[in-house]
Amino acid sequence: MSPPAAGRIVHSEAVMGTVVTFDLRGPHAHTAGARRALRRGCLSLQRADAVFSIWKPESPVSRLRRGDIGLDEAPPEVAEVLDLCRRLRHHSGGWFDPWALPGGVDPTGVVKGWAAARALGHVEAAGIDAAMVNAGGDIAVCGRPEPGRTQPGRPWRVALRHPDDARLCLGVVPVAGALATSGTYERGAHVIDPRLGRPGAGAVSATVVGPDLAWADALATGLVAAGAAGLGPIEALAGYEALVVRADGTLVATGGFEMAPAPAALRQTGPPAPLVRI
Repeated sequence: MSPPAAGRIVHSEAVMGTVVTFDLRGPHAHTAGARRALRRGCLSLQRADAVFSIWKPESPVSRLRRGDIGLDEAPPEVAEVLDLCRRLRHHSGGWFDPWALPGGVDPTGVVKGWAAARALGHVEAAGIDAAMVNAGGDIAVCGRPEPGRTQPGRPWRVALRHPDDARLCLGVVPVAGALATSGTYERGAHVIDPRLGRPGAGAVSATVVGPDLAWADALATGLVAAGAAGLGPIEALAGYEALVVRADGTLVATGGFEMAPAPAALRQTGPPAPLVRI
């Protein structure tokens, strides 16, 4: 946990193969209740990793994939997440499909967002004024980090990294609920195209914003395989907007996607990439 600062606590938790960072703001951030909530949030992340990891041979999901146990023998959250996966498969137009992956059903494309949202819920329930949970770039927030005196303050804002250079950013996106980004710029074409059964990359980067991080996480994963072709189903989802970056640098977004120009210190050199609305 970071050294105490006025109205702010920052804590990083190594889990699920990444680092999850909690950023708590406001006058209640330093209370004993906030620290207990932070601890519960971290424990819930570790629990999710223990249950859903496909890299741990004895995790319930690994055992389910091998056929060692049935769904009725797995912890109840496994059935909850698989039901969520079925709904996401439908609402993504089939571009997110954990049943189309090698080795059996693999819900990990939604688990990180699902777990981070649950961790934020523990913090929010403790009465924290504003908080962010950043799970390796998949972000869930509550409240506003800079409340105004007479009007609502500015919302959380997230800079989207440029796919070609981590030192640059495409723009700044306001976030009221959740933001998730998936891409090929760090791990290559690792997202399975469910229609082909092999890695595909219709986009080099995809970002989804909306009220729920589990949904944003899964939809962003599907968009990497689908590219702009996957934006239609998201346009039809109330509260969700998305942006994809094509290999040629073109930006394609749903009609309501908001993005402000990058700050001067982070701005991409040259003219901004063209943005196309579907």
